[in-house]
Amino acid sequence: MTSNSTDNDGQGMIVNPRPTADNQDWDGDDADRADRLRFEEEQAMIREQSEARAAAKAAAEANKEAHA
Repeated sequence: MTSNSTDNDGQGMIVNPRPTADNQDWDGDDADRADRLRFEEEQAMIREQSEARAAAKAAAEANKEAHA
């Protein structure tokens, strides 16, 4: 294969571009809803754990003060 100065060296070219129809991410599709639901469940679990730790810490401090 020969190359001359008029050949494009590939710089700036998009390799294997996706058709625009395949590259559209619509809000509200099933995957987005599943991701949002999973995120909300994780946030609720984190919140519950945080509240449980705070309650346990408050109970331990109250117990410590009661025995002091």
